[in-house]
Amino acid sequence: MDAQLREGQRGESTNGGLSSAPSDIMELSRIEDRVSFAYFERCGINRADNAITVESAAGTIYVPAASLSVLMLGPGTTISHRAMEMIGDNGATVIWVGERGVRMYAFGKPLTHSSALLQRQAALVSNKRSRLEVARKMYLMRFEGEDVAGLTMQQLRGREGARVRRIYKKISEETGVPWSGRMYDPSDYAAGSDIDQALSAAHSCLYGISHAAIASLGCSPGLGFVHSGHERSFVYDIADLYKAEVSIPVAFRVTASGTSDIPGDVRRAMRDEIYRIGLIKRIVKDIKLLLATEEDIGLDGDVVLLWDEKNESVPSGVQYEDPCERSPSPADAEE
Repeated sequence: MDAQLREGQRGESTNGGLSSAPSDIMELSRIEDRVSFAYFERCGINRADNAITVESAAGTIYVPAASLSVLMLGPGTTISHRAMEMIGDNGATVIWVGERGVRMYAFGKPLTHSSALLQRQAALVSNKRSRLEVARKMYLMRFEGEDVAGLTMQQLRGREGARVRRIYKKISEETGVPWSGRMYDPSDYAAGSDIDQALSAAHSCLYGISHAAIASLGCSPGLGFVHSGHERSFVYDIADLYKAEVSIPVAFRVTASGTSDIPGDVRRAMRDEIYRIGLIKRIVKDIKLLLATEEDIGLDGDVVLLWDEKNESVPSGVQYEDPCERSPSPADAEE
């Protein structure tokens, strides 16, 4: 286990083993105020009051569920229903990963009742002009100072490819790690070179953090602007904004160190770097900047509305009458 969390005292349940009431969503910690992620493998995860317990041959540690953004579960891990219940109540994202950190499956719960950003995301991605505009914003977030106002999607991809190749070349020269391009088999992690293994592990952490931020805001991981056709298209869009700054340098530095534990050292280095630069807070801010309009999008509302083709939405909880079946009023009868 490399979560590097302090071992606490064993807690006793105060509710007789029964689940406590779900946390009010307004009481939950904001995603940007939480630690980035914790990774565990070959252990059993359960629940004690408001913490998850992680039991292994090394002992037991206690992790406050409300403090986590992402819980990464590696091979040989079992988790109880009660632990998942509490993690869900606290809005953390759980990621099941394969051997050495290859991502397999993720689940996340919004930290907001509002669907405002989700609706905005769907509207933007459904229109070619607005989708391209968001893609241009994403490019400028990565490479400032360029004029991309008139570029097509194909031109943006071409520019991005050239810039990313230069980034890899520069970091390769700085660290002394040879680089001739990404060459790896996603189904066979161990067959990849050291740098390919390091990049896979680093990107996996970045995908997890991005997924957690997206889920916490109530957005869809599948509605991407640059990437398309995959259930995590938007996750890849957001993660790409930070690869050149975070995961690529970390992967090269760890590889250059000559470590024999590439995935473990990469995860620890990623966690430290994510904390150092305040990445979770930045991701949340950047998603809002990409999707926001001039109007303030409220994320804390707990209001259910009904869609209306004329007025966009009308209050729910009201029994509306069919105008065609309305009973005649006395005035109608006099006429």
